[in-house]
Amino acid sequence: MHIPDLHLGGVPHAMLNLAAALTDRGHRVDLVLCKAAGPFLAQVPEAVTLVELRRSPLFPAYLLAAAPRSFIPLLRLSMLRLPLLRPPPPLPNLFYLPALVRYLRRARPNTLLSAMTMSNLLATWAVRLASLPMRVVISERISLSKEMQHRGWGPLVPTIRRTYQQADMRVAVSDGVADDLSDIIRIPRREIVTIYNPIVHAGLSEQSKAALDHAWFHPNAPPVILGVGRLTQQKDFPTLLRAFARVRRQRRVRLIILGEGPLRTDLENIVRTLGIGTDVALPGFVDNPSAYMARAAVFALSSAWEGLPGVVIQALAVGCPVVSTDCPSGPAEILAGGVYGRLVPVGDSAALAAALSATLDAPPPRNRLQRRAQTFAADRLVDRYREILFPEPS
Repeated sequence: MHIPDLHLGGVPHAMLNLAAALTDRGHRVDLVLCKAAGPFLAQVPEAVTLVELRRSPLFPAYLLAAAPRSFIPLLRLSMLRLPLLRPPPPLPNLFYLPALVRYLRRARPNTLLSAMTMSNLLATWAVRLASLPMRVVISERISLSKEMQHRGWGPLVPTIRRTYQQADMRVAVSDGVADDLSDIIRIPRREIVTIYNPIVHAGLSEQSKAALDHAWFHPNAPPVILGVGRLTQQKDFPTLLRAFARVRRQRRVRLIILGEGPLRTDLENIVRTLGIGTDVALPGFVDNPSAYMARAAVFALSSAWEGLPGVVIQALAVGCPVVSTDCPSGPAEILAGGVYGRLVPVGDSAALAAALSATLDAPPPRNRLQRRAQTFAADRLVDRYREILFPEPS
């Protein structure tokens, strides 16, 4: 299994759950990282072998020697815009390509599973360069068209398209991601398999019951609205703050946003401008958000785009009511079009405020939400992954 690192985000959480489920079924799993770093490092299962790749400075020369067809647009971009020994800005992970090839030749795994766009490129190229009979399965975790627009990946579209077409199997974490991916890489939708992230696991219930020493969750305290995620443009927490300010004018309520990221200062400025600082907390990253979810009155997702937001699934699993934007992609699939939680338009703080108030007034039964979350249980989904990773000979 290959991802860049174990920093913040839903991908490490989902991949570690899958790795644990596979080892429980007797498979040997290596977790191959560009950097063995991040807060999820302590959660790597004991049965999983951790492999850290070594960064190489010989990126362009290596590719020029190999010269597979997929690299040609990338090489042109590199040579036109940047010094010879530096890769294009969107693809820093390519410094790890030689090391990944060496690992594959040494370990000779049956299958290489990667997740996230840049890791998918790296994995597919490495398998091709290693010239070994192994299966490469790539997993797209986000609405790729939105991510490409946000990151300026337009020049890389031909490279992404050709490379994704070369993979043995393409997995998407939601039908929305799969539909979007089909349009971008120009392959039939039937050639992309949807497998939901394995978010719910046996230890989640116990994690949600962990002690939480926070004054805002004491008896008779005002209800807490909870947000969780990286403080980035994608999560659109400014809309959540403005929605919260509307709700706060009508009732006693508080807001906690768990997470860290580059927009912290911007969000703190919005809090001051709105005059809501006494009832808003941004404590940063916590390693057990489910303990907060189990005690919150409602969980709010304000994202502009997603893939399959695991935090929504975690909230349902501990019985926390959910309000979410109907962003591409994932929330509508998780909440069954609004059956298990209210959906609102992206960027509409008034609609989000109204949905939060309505949910605070009439929360759905907790056991109903928890039953829905079992759709995303690791024990159920690991068998789907095994079918893709280790297909029976035809």
